[in-house]
Amino acid sequence: MTRQERRLDTPHGEARLVVDQARSPIATLLLSHGAGNGIDTRDLTALAEQLPRNGVTVVRLEQPWKVAGRKVATAPPTLDAGLIAAANRLRTRTPLVVGGRSAGARSAARCAKRLAASGCLALAFPLHPPGKPESSRLDELRGSRVPTLVIQGERDTFGRPEEFPADTDLAVVPGADHGFKVPARGELTESEAMGIIVESTLEWIVREIAGASARP
Repeated sequence: MTRQERRLDTPHGEARLVVDQARSPIATLLLSHGAGNGIDTRDLTALAEQLPRNGVTVVRLEQPWKVAGRKVATAPPTLDAGLIAAANRLRTRTPLVVGGRSAGARSAARCAKRLAASGCLALAFPLHPPGKPESSRLDELRGSRVPTLVIQGERDTFGRPEEFPADTDLAVVPGADHGFKVPARGELTESEAMGIIVESTLEWIVREIAGASARP
């Protein structure tokens, strides 16, 4: 596994790509961060550290607003523009999976079909604002129109696992909140919680993405 950093011009400023390259990749996973944090969250870090050892190259996109030092994300169309610019820059020969956490997951779902992605990974998908289940973003999630895996914390106030339709490809992190933080005295340690995220993602990529590309 090797790590590289690149700068990327987008329509809304300079972005940053951190690439953790697998030796013989079966897929490339492009991840964007949430609206109030960067690419160093526990879930994105775990994926970047663990998946390349198992044949998946992980590219983390730091959006221009974060690179510029702002504290809050810019409007959704600017996030989509950054993701599209990053995907176009990669020109990967392996199947491309677009994903992200929270706002990054929404952006991935909006852009997946346009980018001809093989799949969409939605980490902590914000199904609705906290306390407002009537303001559902389910149509946005379904709009990906590609195989989509949702990984959700059991205590996520932006959408608990049971609020998703039964046909959702869903992995649950017991006890975890929107940031996948687990209680200090809960049933899982943080390491075990991250293990669920990594293992669920890898199993899904092997089954739905790499497996599909190998079929005649």
